[in-house]
Amino acid sequence: MTPSVPAVDLRDLRISLDGAPILTGVDLTVSAGEWVTVIGPNGAGKSTLLRAVGGLLPTPDAVRLFGTPIGELRRRERARVVATVAQAPVVPPGMAVLDYVLLGRTPYIAPLGRESAADLAVVHEVLDRLDLAGFHDRELATLSGGERQRVFLARALAQGATLLLLDEPTSALDIGHQQEVLELVDQLRRTHNLTVVATMHDLSIAGEYADRMVLLADGRIVAAGTPAEVLTEDLLSRHYRASVRVIPGPHGPLVLPTRPTRDGAVGAPDLGRDSS
Repeated sequence: MTPSVPAVDLRDLRISLDGAPILTGVDLTVSAGEWVTVIGPNGAGKSTLLRAVGGLLPTPDAVRLFGTPIGELRRRERARVVATVAQAPVVPPGMAVLDYVLLGRTPYIAPLGRESAADLAVVHEVLDRLDLAGFHDRELATLSGGERQRVFLARALAQGATLLLLDEPTSALDIGHQQEVLELVDQLRRTHNLTVVATMHDLSIAGEYADRMVLLADGRIVAAGTPAEVLTEDLLSRHYRASVRVIPGPHGPLVLPTRPTRDGAVGAPDLGRDSS
C-alpha cells in the first residue's frame, strides 16, 4: 500500500433494497488519514453508504479499500481493515466492558480459540487510552451515554483497523458528550493515522471536525468539498427544505435553524442584514 492509494474508492455505487433504489451512481474518494462526513436529509442513503463501505451489502467492483476490491477481502481480512460504530450497537444483556471490547479481537482469534495475552494487552492499552481503565467489570447498561460511546469506540479500535466508520456517533449524546467523543476521535485519527468516514445530523458540529463533507440527496451526491463549500444556505434550504442561516465559526460554518418567513417560503430570513 502506497500513500497515493485512497483509503476508500467508490465508483458508480448503486444499491437497491427490496427493489427500491437507495444509492444511484455514487462516486467518492477518501484519502488515507482524512475525515469525511456524509450529510443529507432522512432517507438520503447515508447509512446505506456506510454499510456498503463496511462490506455489509453486495457491491460488485464498486468499492475498493486501500486499493483492494472489497469483494476480494475475506471477512476476517476486512475486519482488520475497517471497523464500524453503528448508531445503536447490539449489546448482549449483562455484558461487561472488558468482554465487549475483547470482541474487537475476534478477527485475530482462531475459530474455537481463546484470546491470547497479546489480545488482552491490546484491549487494556485501548481502554487506558480512552480513559476506561476503571470500567473493566462494569456492565454497559450501567454506563452513561458518553461512557458507552467510548466503549463502542474502544471495541472498534481493538480491531486494529485503519478505517473507522461512524454512523451518527453523537445522536444520543448531550452537547458535552458530543464534543468529548468527537475530540477523542480526532485525536486518535491524528496520532494513529486513522481514516474516518462518518454520517451526522448536527451540521454545525459536523462542519467543525470534517476535512471534507459530502451532501447526499435522493441517493446521489449533490455537493462535495470543504465544510464552507457544502454548508451554504442555498444548498441546505434546497435539499433539506429547511430555513437556515449559515454564519462563520471559529472552526467551520455554523448552521442556525430559523423560522420560515411569514408567507411560508423556505429560506433564511433577513434577520436584520444590511440591505444597502
